[in-house]
Parts: sequence; C-alpha cells; structure tokens
Amino acid sequence: MRTVQGAALDGLRARVRALAARRRPERVGRSPRSEAQLADRGPALPGPGAGGSGRRTFVGPSFRYAAAAPRSTGRAPLADLGGLLRGLARSRPGEVRASAAALRALRARHGDAPALLRTRSGRTVLVLLDPQDLRRFYAEPVSLLAAALPGKCRGSLPEESADSDSGCARSEPGAERRQVSAEVLAADRPVHPSCGPFLAALAEEARHLAAAPTLDLARARYTVHRAARRIVLGDAAAGDEELTGWLTQLRDEGGGPRAGRVRAARSARSVQDKARARIEEYAARAGEDTLVGRAARHTDPTGSLDPVGQAQHWLLAMDAVPETLLRTLLLLGAHPAEQDLAAAEAVAEVAAGADRGRLPRLRACVRESLRLYPVVPDLIRVTRAETEWRGVRYPAGTSVLLPVAFHQRDPERVPAAHVFVPGRWKNPGADQDIRMAPFSHGGGRCPGDQLGLMMTAALCAEVLRSRRVAGTRPVLDPVGPLPATLDPHGIRLTLTRR
Repeated sequence: MRTVQGAALDGLRARVRALAARRRPERVGRSPRSEAQLADRGPALPGPGAGGSGRRTFVGPSFRYAAAAPRSTGRAPLADLGGLLRGLARSRPGEVRASAAALRALRARHGDAPALLRTRSGRTVLVLLDPQDLRRFYAEPVSLLAAALPGKCRGSLPEESADSDSGCARSEPGAERRQVSAEVLAADRPVHPSCGPFLAALAEEARHLAAAPTLDLARARYTVHRAARRIVLGDAAAGDEELTGWLTQLRDEGGGPRAGRVRAARSARSVQDKARARIEEYAARAGEDTLVGRAARHTDPTGSLDPVGQAQHWLLAMDAVPETLLRTLLLLGAHPAEQDLAAAEAVAEVAAGADRGRLPRLRACVRESLRLYPVVPDLIRVTRAETEWRGVRYPAGTSVLLPVAFHQRDPERVPAAHVFVPGRWKNPGADQDIRMAPFSHGGGRCPGDQLGLMMTAALCAEVLRSRRVAGTRPVLDPVGPLPATLDPHGIRLTLTRR
C-alpha cells in the first residue's frame, strides 16, 4: 500500500522527467549555463543596429534580463557575466564596480549598444559601452536622468554638493545653490581670485610634507586638512582636527546594520549639530578671501542658500585631494624626466608674479593621474521617465551605469591608455574629450575643478622645489602598463634633497 508521501514523490519525479524531456532538444550543442536558462525570461533585446528598422522593444519593469542581446543568438549567456559587476563597492548604494576586462569582452561579443546586466546582488543596470552614449549621458537634464543617491557622499575635487555629478544626487532645487557655488569657487577661472591667500596657506602647510624623509597618506591628509580648513573657514580653523573628525563621521554614517540605524541617525544628528555650530563660529569671523566669506556676500532672496552647509561639502570634497596628490607624486617618482620638468616649472613659478598658480605642466600631471585613477570610477544615474537607448525603451527607474575608469583607460579608443602621458592634456580640446571625465561633463561638471587642480598642483610644486621623489612603494614600471588600481594607503614615497 502506497503512502501519501510516496505518491507525491512519484508525481514530483514525473513532472521533473517531463520538464527535462521538453527542454532536452533546446540544449543540444549548448553549455549548461547558456541560453536555455534564459528561455523563460521574456523577449530578447535587439542587438546593435536593431533599432534602425524602426522596431522597438519595451523592457518591462520586472527587469529579468541578464544582458543585452548579442548579434547572433538574441540572448546573452548568464555565464558570460561572471566577474563583470562586483556588487556594491564599500557597501555604498549607487556605486557599482565593473571589471574592465569583462566590459571589453562584453563589447567584443555584443557590440557598442548599451547592455542591460544584472549584478550579483540582483540589481539591474544599463551599462554604456560607446562614447556616443556617454555624450548623451552627460547632456541629459536632471528631470530625465538623475544621479543615484549613495549612502556615503564622497567628493571629487574639491566640490561635491547635492547637485554635483561625482556620485551624489543632482536635483532641480539646487540650481541656484549650484550657481552661487560656481561663482564662489570661480569655476570658469584657472586661477582663483583669492589665489594669493590660498597659495600662502598651501605653502605654509606644505612644510609638513617635505619635513620628513618619507611621505605617506597620513602626512598628506594632515597637511591637506589644515590647508582646506584655512581656505574654507579661515586661519582660525587650521588646527581644528575635531571638526574634520565630525565631518568624516557624518560622511561614513549609515553603513551599519539595520538594528543600529536608529541609533546611528540620532548620533549623526548630534554630530551634525555640533559641526554646524562650529562652522558658524568660524564663518562669523571669516575673512572675505575665504570660501565661506565669499559665499556669505551673496544675496539670498529665496532663502535657499546655506553657506554653512556648503562649507561642509567643500571640506568633505577636499578630502579627495591627499589621495590624488600622493598618486601624482608617485607617478612622477616613477618617471624621472617628467619629474625634472615639473620641478623646473615649480621653481620658475616662484617668480611668476600675477601668473602664480597656473602651473600648466603640473596640472596636466594631476589630470593624467585622475585619468588613470579617478576618484569616482563609475557614475550611476536613474531615469525619471521612460527613455530610449538605441531603439530600446526602458521604463522610469532604470539605473544607467557609466564606467568612467573603463572609458578613460580603454586601449581601443585611448592612445597609450595604461601609460602616464601628461602631455595629452596639452592638446587643444583635451578637457572637452567626452572619454575623459576627471571632473565629469555638462551640467554635472564639478564647479570646483579649477580650484582642485590649483590646490593639488601647488602642493606638488611645494614638494618638488626642495625635494626629489627618489624612491617609491609600490615600484611602478615607467614604460609598461600601469596597475589598474593604486591603494593610497600602500603608497610610500622617499624624499631626498635636490
């Protein structure tokens, strides 16, 4: 006599055998993890050029596709995506790290059309592989394509507000605030109007950089934080390490487990209140040449401007300068000829008079360092309305990923992509090259790019006038391909007298 459990088990086995029999013809000549696994995932997306016939495919909100269709088969094997998207980096929502090798393989297989991919965490993103799509990415208005809001807001040199495009969300209400920020930071001028006081502060603080025979990230951060507080808030704030600690805590808040989020939110509010109060104290007596002093002089008919909040963003954004400074000096240490030319420019700049702060060669070195090692390696935005890319329509809420680091070091489109070549930035129009985005492009371009370049180049100049980078860790090959990443915590430079 059969039991109920036995009958149920027999029925389950029969259904499994029937399902296997139906799928067996489809699997002939295919690997176990190929198109058969995606057979029930909806209609295939058109391959490159499919939109030219006028036929359009709508991608529904379920987003169950693993990838855009290849040219031949109509579907992409899920196995091809292994290692392409590494999930969320540093536990930051909105930041997806992409493998350059896998992206090149994906483009070779599927063409230049945007590829719809699913990350290991289950998130679906539309990855842009063609520079033509990059131009549109930067040109789209905020009302259609808005930057995703990450949990931790990291600046990109040296301006990162709620309207910037280096990982933090842009929004329409910040348009006036962004305009004031651009004026305060002198976004359209290579040398800031307060260049004199700024360079004096940088020169005084740079003594800490060359005071020891070695230079590492801790020493670079100490110097830059002191200089940043003087530039933003005035000389009185130079030694206020506590304020920097509060701001760093606010930036890092929110990454803990859910159980601690309420407590973390309360702690963040308390730290935020203390930081604002401290900045207000400095702002009340800040000189007109400081950034907060310049911001306070602007009229505010709408009441939307917040100089104290802007000061917080500026200080946090300048936290990216030490890493860029260290990488630039490391690259110069590995290229003695470039270092000698940069040092000669630094020495000549002392007698430049009104032209002080320009340092075109050193600025090119900083830009090249940011091309090789961008502060924000990937940009991700979310569509606010239905959009169409290459004849395929995507609903509102689609995440669009622009792998900045991949395009800036793409050997198929960038000459000497993995080599340190500062001279490329001296070519006319290099700053507008859509493939290169150290400070982004379009309406999301960082308004503090010129000030950031001036600060970083000036700090490099202060070191190179009296010191030579004679040894580096890690050791870089001056002629071979440079490594894909450079952890600033592992950089250590040996300095000798010139």
